[in-house]
Amino acid sequence: MNYILDYKLGNQSSLIRAFQDIDVEVQSTDDPNKLKDSGLLILPGVGAFRDAIDFIDNGYRELIYEHVKKGRPLLGVCLGMQLMYEKSYEYGEYEGLGIFKGEIRKLEKSIKVPHMGWNQVEFLKEDDIFKYVNSLDYFYYVHSYYKDGIGPEVIGLTDYGCEIPGVVRRDNVVAFQFHPEKSSKKGIELLRGVKEALL
Repeated sequence: MNYILDYKLGNQSSLIRAFQDIDVEVQSTDDPNKLKDSGLLILPGVGAFRDAIDFIDNGYRELIYEHVKKGRPLLGVCLGMQLMYEKSYEYGEYEGLGIFKGEIRKLEKSIKVPHMGWNQVEFLKEDDIFKYVNSLDYFYYVHSYYKDGIGPEVIGLTDYGCEIPGVVRRDNVVAFQFHPEKSSKKGIELLRGVKEALL
């Protein structure tokens, strides 16, 4: 079974439905015994970094590390992607999972915040998760914080007055700053590529 880690923030039904559209069964749970046996493990979007990482630090951090260490697929969406970095400055300073190097900072004051709506994602590298979508396709963003800087894990980039890493990947770990489950047909096709690449 594939699971969304339910850290009690936001509605995950649209994410579950998106995976149903590509014939992948996903359930939401906070049961560690189920999560330990998860195929695909998903860190969902919506909510504050502090609240999510506080929840993760209550018995789930090592579970996530062990999941990745075993070579099982881990997917992050929006906040879920941000949690994978070393540190966030969202209303304070908080330690992330550190799966990727880098920090999460607030978008520049000179641009409209939050970044909300459709924007293009340029693919920086060829990757099999992009099998059914094209570089510069539009995806749906809703966020006020972003990963500052372009590290080697960044394979998709959006221009919003600054460079926003939109897609990151290393081996069995993939994450999106945007919401594929809210990105209509293109989002579903992107998840289909993830399915074929990771599952």
